[in-house]
Amino acid sequence: MRRIKVFTVFCNVLMTFGSVAFSQQLTRDVRYIDNGHPRQVLDVYIPEAKVERRELSSLPVMFWIHGGGWQTGDKGDVGQKPAFFTERGFVFVSINYRLLPEVNMEALVGDVASAFGWVHRNIVKYGGDPKRVFVGGHSAGAQLAALICTDLRYLDRHGVPPGVLRGCVPVDGDTYDLPKIITTAELRQSLYGGEMFTFGHRQKFGNDPQKHVEFSAVTHVSKEKPIPPFLIFYFSGNPDTRAQAKRLADVLKNADVPVTVFGKGDTNHRQLNHDLGTQDEVATAELITFLKDALNEDAQ
Repeated sequence: MRRIKVFTVFCNVLMTFGSVAFSQQLTRDVRYIDNGHPRQVLDVYIPEAKVERRELSSLPVMFWIHGGGWQTGDKGDVGQKPAFFTERGFVFVSINYRLLPEVNMEALVGDVASAFGWVHRNIVKYGGDPKRVFVGGHSAGAQLAALICTDLRYLDRHGVPPGVLRGCVPVDGDTYDLPKIITTAELRQSLYGGEMFTFGHRQKFGNDPQKHVEFSAVTHVSKEKPIPPFLIFYFSGNPDTRAQAKRLADVLKNADVPVTVFGKGDTNHRQLNHDLGTQDEVATAELITFLKDALNEDAQ
């Protein structure tokens, strides 16, 4: 029988209202598919203080999806997010998934949905509440987060009711509307020269216009769906992620889905994600407000 590795990670953080040292318990490389691919694993972080006081019950959950262009990346690239979330009484889950070009995009998104299904069935064992789950991700992970929070068929296949979703936090994604970003990139290349992409967004998402539409979060937004509130972060110095953030926000607003869009200029694509969860970071303050508002709605 495979042994699960459990680590205790000690961190020093500064809370919103003062300084405090705390630790978190990390359970690493949990398989979300039995006998699956080596990348079909996830990490679970829980607040150590609550473990010691036996207070683990019904904690909200953040489900995090790493970026890397759907070709690289790792669940360990989470910066201060585990510390940020566990200090605030969350269970934090970070997942891996199979990558392009080893698998196609359908299989890749299927892995993300499978991981979420595992969380819904098992997170109570770690003190998490399967009915209060937030989804977030950076870059490619932002596209995946927005997609599973809008195309609810992915979670439905794993028996996950849409009402469990409490919020979606995509960070600096450029693929919420694939046809638009593909047209933008290819027009830019035709105007200014350079070789055409051999494995750009067009090819990554199947080189099929219908697939490009299906993998776009904007396609699946409607007033009839119980889509959760969104907090969309973007680096304002990148015209593509800025335009895509506003495009997704407009579609959500038209469907009466609560949405906040937050652009930050004095950063970059990688740094925006890395800094999220750190003290005195304006994006972190925005995230705190978003989480509080969503959890306060639960209490009402």
